[in-house]
This record gives sequence, structure tokens and C-alpha cells, in this order.
Amino acid sequence: MTMPLAASDYLRQHIRTVPDWPTPGVQFRDITPLLQDPRVFRVLIDAFVHRYMTPALRPDVVAGLDARGFILGSVVAYELGVGFVPIRKKGKLPFSTVEETFELEYGSASVELHTDAVRPGQRVLLIDDLIATGGTMMAGRRLLERLGAQVMEGAAIVDLPELGGSRRLRESGLPLFTLVSYE
Repeated sequence: MTMPLAASDYLRQHIRTVPDWPTPGVQFRDITPLLQDPRVFRVLIDAFVHRYMTPALRPDVVAGLDARGFILGSVVAYELGVGFVPIRKKGKLPFSTVEETFELEYGSASVELHTDAVRPGQRVLLIDDLIATGGTMMAGRRLLERLGAQVMEGAAIVDLPELGGSRRLRESGLPLFTLVSYE
């Protein structure tokens, strides 16, 4: 009898590496194969849901970062029976918003959140597909905290620690949970 793979090893087998995309030298970690196979997608979602069903880690709301964080976050929120909040790229939300600008490798970007997305004191799980430099997750956290929410943890499928984002996020005091790390 063969021992079943740990969830992280199983998921890693379904992450596609695309060399030299979007620029030469980059090894792009493509999570779309995780979403295409219903069995793999279930393992992915269950890995998050089982963690956050624990009363000590259960959020009041899940916030997902544009755009793949929407896919994960909305399904995790549904499974946990809590609300979902999208954190969008600038100019995509129709109501009154708060905005946070962050630095990218070349230039800057901004994300926005509706001013009524969370209430003061709510415990929020902030989720995205991948942590690279950490800029997007840090900006999302700042937005949520400006509205009075408590970001209890940041979560992602993939961590790229060599880019320093997970270290910076942890140093800022944000606990992180990731499923697959590419050292």
C-alpha cells in the first residue's frame, strides 16, 4: 500500500512552472491547473477550510486580493459560512472606497476596498494565490486595518521566499499560512 501524499506535495505536483514568463529568467508558478481538476481543487480548498474551521482561527470575513484571491477567498468564505470582501485594483469598485498604493519591482500600483466592506473589530482572513514581494498583501492589510478590522492571518497557495515577501510580512507582525514553498 502506498502512503498518500501530503496535501502540499500533492498540490505542488499540479502547479505548472512556466520558464521565462513574463520576462526572461522568471520561473512563473501557474496555479490554474489546481483549479481545472475538480479533485485537486477540492484538496486545495479543503486545506484552507480545515485550518480555518478551528475556532481560534475562524475569521468573521474573508478578503481576497485581485484577482486569483477572489477565486480562493470566495469559495473558502462560502465553505466557512462567512462573508467575502474583494480588494480590487484601482478604479474597479463602484462605491466609496479607500485606496492604498504600493511599490512594485518597476513602478507602483494601487488597490481599493469599499468603505463599508468590514466593520471595526472584525477578524479577517486575507487570501491570495501567491506571495512574492508581499506588496499586494501588505497593501490589503493596511486597507482592512484602516477600516478597523483585525487581519488575523494572511494565506496563500504559494510562497516564493527568495523574493522576501513572506519574511517582510511576518516581520510586520502578520502571521502567514502557505501550502507550497519554492525555496
